Amino acid sequence: MSSSPSRLSRRTLFAGAGTAGALAAAVAVLPSVKAVPEAAATLPRPKPEKGGGYALSEHVKHYYQTARV
Repeated sequence: MSSSPSRLSRRTLFAGAGTAGALAAAVAVLPSVKAVPEAAATLPRPKPEKGGGYALSEHVKHYYQTARV
């Protein structure tokens, strides 16, 4: 009975090494992932009497800063 030796090609070797590296990187990062605390419950703002309702909040300011050209 003759069995052919399995051939490990260079492509298979690098694919396996890349997969192992990606898994090792993911495992290294997982412990540092922290749960985002839930947003503090804020009381709803009263409706404006004369329409509008636009408020310049922190996330809107952040958007304006990132949208600058």
